[in-house]
Amino acid sequence: MTPEPSADDNGIGQLGDRLFTVVVYADSHVNQAEDRSMSPHLVNRLANARLRYVVNEINSVGPDFVIHLGDLVHPVPVMAIYADAAARFLEQTKLLACPQYLVPGNHDVGDKPIKWGPAGVVCDDHLALWEKYFGRHFYAFDHKGCRFVVVNAQIINSGLRAEGQQRTWLEADLADNRDKRIFLNIHYPPFLTDPDEPEHYDNIGEPGRTWLLGLLERYRVEALFAGHVHNFWYNRFADTQCYILPSTAFVRHDYSEMYRIEPGPEHGRNDAAKLGYFVVDVHQRGHLCHPVRTFGRTLPPDDPAPAVAQRVRRVHPMANRHAAVGFDLRQSWADIVEIPPSGGLDEFARKRVRNDYPLMAFWEMGVRRLRVPLHDLADPRIRARMAELARLGQLFTVFSFEIPEAETRRALEEHSHLVEGWEVGFAWDDLGEICKGIRSIKKATSVPVFLSKLRSKEDLESDGQRYYHVINHGFVATERELVRDVLKGSGRGLVDGFVFRVVHDHSPWRDIHDISNIAAELDTLASVHVRLATASPADTSLDDLKHANRVAEAIVAAETAVGVRAFVDTFADVDRGYFVHSGVVDRRFNPRVGGRVAGHLMAALNRTGEALRPQSISANGDATVIRFSGDSAAYALILPGRALSVAECLELVAAPAGRPVEFVRLDTGEIARAGSASPRRVHADPSAVFSAPILAVAAA
Repeated sequence: MTPEPSADDNGIGQLGDRLFTVVVYADSHVNQAEDRSMSPHLVNRLANARLRYVVNEINSVGPDFVIHLGDLVHPVPVMAIYADAAARFLEQTKLLACPQYLVPGNHDVGDKPIKWGPAGVVCDDHLALWEKYFGRHFYAFDHKGCRFVVVNAQIINSGLRAEGQQRTWLEADLADNRDKRIFLNIHYPPFLTDPDEPEHYDNIGEPGRTWLLGLLERYRVEALFAGHVHNFWYNRFADTQCYILPSTAFVRHDYSEMYRIEPGPEHGRNDAAKLGYFVVDVHQRGHLCHPVRTFGRTLPPDDPAPAVAQRVRRVHPMANRHAAVGFDLRQSWADIVEIPPSGGLDEFARKRVRNDYPLMAFWEMGVRRLRVPLHDLADPRIRARMAELARLGQLFTVFSFEIPEAETRRALEEHSHLVEGWEVGFAWDDLGEICKGIRSIKKATSVPVFLSKLRSKEDLESDGQRYYHVINHGFVATERELVRDVLKGSGRGLVDGFVFRVVHDHSPWRDIHDISNIAAELDTLASVHVRLATASPADTSLDDLKHANRVAEAIVAAETAVGVRAFVDTFADVDRGYFVHSGVVDRRFNPRVGGRVAGHLMAALNRTGEALRPQSISANGDATVIRFSGDSAAYALILPGRALSVAECLELVAAPAGRPVEFVRLDTGEIARAGSASPRRVHADPSAVFSAPILAVAAA
């Protein structure tokens, strides 16, 4: 087992070179025929076409090999159509351009040994059927110094002869390969949220669970990949990172209870934004998992391998060299909820699980910085989660009003290693007392402190006819002298920085650079809150394009400024209460345009990882264009006010004649190129239009 990469030095450089790439996917649930399914759910009829899309996309990724985590087919082994479904699966995956390794699932060999299981319990006849069509049901293989182990979860606790054989083999194989990095692949996860949780349909029961977890700990298994639950979770057990993958076919819709909103299509079963697979990059020291959403896309059987557009490769938070912008997590981000008995897969108890879709969104966007209330740090359960994610590169800023009470203060002092910064809201007249409290806390910890001025009703714009009953805070870019006064007083040497706000009708580019100049002049730091909501608590702000433009502008502004970190307010939709506005994900934590733009923009900037310098901003009625540069490239961020054609984008960029230009569509990540010939040739559909932010890149 190689040492896990540290989050030190932003996690960059700790991983070493990428050795190889694996694609891991799960729960394809292939039917016996096209557009027909034994399931009563309509979405199941799409499984074959959705797998065909995934196979074609995997080939565009070009991994060294593929691992399927089980439930290859939907018909269970007792059904005569099982053989037809197996044949369809093999036909479709034969198109993979790399080796594939298969893990048996409960639809493939029968349920784990439970009397109330709906698919029929695993038995020797079912295992023989698997071996007939798919080969061995537990085995291992090596690749570039790593050991990949396939375990049949269904036979654990079964009492079958095969269980004893697997147990003896697995213990010996792990012992013989203890000097290698080990990746374990299984269908049922050992647990969903808590290693001590009761057995239910979606985990491994005792005593098999304790036996398996003991092996993970003893042999320091690097990662465990599981399927079965058709939703995403991430856990850590000892040194093992445990991933539960989504399905490529449909969502287990009993888990729609995790969201405080109505379920998606087909009562959540066709919540297509939650379908996908993982691209796993294995590095010299550790690995990075990149979730890829397929959004339920399909391919017809008569066109199984169309060309796939080139896209920018997503960047994981740990590898993100351009992570100055994070998000304000106003809503709970690590909820534990109870899933009621459904009568479909569980009927005798509730399941307690954590909603991990916020984490999946952080990963796919490459977001490192998260802003949370200080009481999250004081909650032992959430604090443990913060510690797990900090090891993956997440950086937490906590906030409070004034000096916290004793218990919360102790949490800050004892666990400040989990905190990148502490934002302290204060009333101006209480500044002296606040500084005394900060000085006392700084005797116990060196946590960086950022002061945030409470804004009174006198600070609010008003026409004298309405009263806005609101609370807000943060300095603004015109309050340079107020910041100077704090530093002249008791703040110098005590306060590390100041919180500023960029209101909804101000340009993030202009305000962030003004704030950066203040920070440089006064030798301090700035934490900037970029608001998506309007000034009125009764208004709504739901324009996805406007928010996507604003997020993109904030990212390039913060990346080209000095002494600034920024938080977009907010991450998930605020769809009730005050200041209703959309975020970068909706209430099911599926990405909005702003979330896709943030992820693709961070990925595009990380292709070189070079330092970026600001140049200019200009605007007309059709678009705003922000220009910045690095050592190897010149960039133009185009923020459209309407749909723009390729030709219009070329005109906006105004690159010198003969210089090739590359466009990254930030809503999709697709790359289009304009050639150097005259007239320029566009290697994309010339009639295409861009209706979301675009990044234009030209050689410097």
